[in-house]
Amino acid sequence: MKLAGIFASLPTPFDYRGDLYMAKVRHNVEKWNRTQLAGYVVAGRAGEGALLSVEEKTRLWGAVREAAGPPLAKVLIAGLSFGSVREMVLLANLAADLGYHAALLPAPYCYAGRLLDAASQTVYLRAVADQSKIPIVIAHDPQAAGAGLPVRALADLAAHPNIMAAAEGRGEPEKIKQLVRECPPEFQVLAGAAGALAASLAGGAAGAILDLAAAAPYACISIYEAVRTREHEAAQDLQRRLAPAA
Repeated sequence: MKLAGIFASLPTPFDYRGDLYMAKVRHNVEKWNRTQLAGYVVAGRAGEGALLSVEEKTRLWGAVREAAGPPLAKVLIAGLSFGSVREMVLLANLAADLGYHAALLPAPYCYAGRLLDAASQTVYLRAVADQSKIPIVIAHDPQAAGAGLPVRALADLAAHPNIMAAAEGRGEPEKIKQLVRECPPEFQVLAGAAGALAASLAGGAAGAILDLAAAAPYACISIYEAVRTREHEAAQDLQRRLAPAA
């Protein structure tokens, strides 16, 4: 499965009681369906996934799956929040049963010390990927995790048959270039920062997972298309215009 294009990390609407606002979920997705967004991340960081119960996540995933239209009209990625391996496997497999194509999995981020070293993070990510019914996209965000994985560790994870991509959330185009060079050709590297979108795509990123794409889809898509068609000056001009929002 290709992850080329712009993926919006969807916000989660709530009603005045603090419950999921399901009518608004469907309304929003129907509007995003009219864009050229490649797909959606549901219950990710922008969607407050860490604060949703399992029941809320599954309701939300189901509503977006239903509203997104025919299978593969949009690629659907289930956002997983950091928890135990058992919990993450359970959630990934629930999303698989609902028709999701991949799961976005962050590295551990709430324990200091040993769990933040590269070896421990790698064991955790592999353990989830071993048991997930759907491919894993690593959400690599050193600012959230407190410690990042070196390129070599990510390249080793890229060899896992059920880890298909990594989203580099820090906005470092040079690291994206390194990952593209050192990972297997079939492994996909995604940008994760709107502020460095043009440079990340020019450096070899196949696409991007962006919070901003939910609010400004056309601007993000325009940068992607400009880089794809090698109109790099236009891409840089569009990036400058996007800068205040990013």
